[in-house]
Amino acid sequence: MSMRPALSAAAGAALLLLAAPAVTAHAAPSESVTVDPAGRIAADGTITLSGTYRCVGDSGPVFVSSSVGQSADGARHGIGGTRAVCDGAEHAWQNTGKATPDDLKPGAAHVEVTLMELRPDSGLPLPRFHAVQQQDITLTQV
Repeated sequence: MSMRPALSAAAGAALLLLAAPAVTAHAAPSESVTVDPAGRIAADGTITLSGTYRCVGDSGPVFVSSSVGQSADGARHGIGGTRAVCDGAEHAWQNTGKATPDDLKPGAAHVEVTLMELRPDSGLPLPRFHAVQQQDITLTQV
């Protein structure tokens, strides 16, 4: 399976689940995801977010997905997805994506990062959350 369909599936599943109310994740003490306090925004609208993650025990592909928003209505923009390695060690992640012009600008923003596994169940990939982090950050112009 090529990486693009897998990333698309993970991003789609994450966006559906992020839109659902009352989705919670209870990370094991050895699992976590963080987001750096500053993200980057380029003149063309390309956003780069980064942080670290740690997870253990996977039976399907695991991804670090992220979204960012600045509006009072809670609208968010998906910013990429990175394949994760669940070996118990801390790893860096970095996601890059492009919002439509004028959707995001330098300044305060709210980010949600999800460490999610697509675990096979009866032939269907179902999401299993390893960790979720929400945090206010600053987008800086580069």
